[in-house]
Amino acid sequence: MIIISLIFITQTAYSQRELGRKERKILYNSSYNYEIQPLGVGQDGTKVVKVWGYGKSVEDAVQVAKRNAVAACIFRGIPAGPGVATTPAIVRDPNAAQEHADYFEEFFQTGGKYLNFISLSTDAAPSGSDRLKIKRKYYKVGVSAQVMYDNLRRELEQEGIARRLDKGF
Repeated sequence: MIIISLIFITQTAYSQRELGRKERKILYNSSYNYEIQPLGVGQDGTKVVKVWGYGKSVEDAVQVAKRNAVAACIFRGIPAGPGVATTPAIVRDPNAAQEHADYFEEFFQTGGKYLNFISLSTDAAPSGSDRLKIKRKYYKVGVSAQVMYDNLRRELEQEGIARRLDKGF
């Protein structure tokens, strides 16, 4: 009886640990896993943010960070910060990514249209606390970026993905 109980407890603990790993992997790979913070107000129609990206090389991580900056503006919004109010997501529909999957797949592909809406403030490769090596084979990189928020909104409105501000509620 004791042996059976030990086997059951061991299997239960192992399956819970596996479930935790699977959940962490899903959360880590989520398209909504953005680390972003506002740095200030940019020129008219822009948002200046610091955004983080992960990659196997510093260059890959910088590209992911650029993509994350634009994706955060579209799907999640930008949180409030010192002297900066919260910026809501351009697309309020939580199903928009799935409904317009073909558009967003092309938009966010390597070298895609999303690059038209981002300008890096930091031209050099990140260093110091903005460049972290994780588990010998991955980098976490933080970059300052300026997102052309109004132009991005206009593009998504023209494509029929975002609702125009003059349409009302």
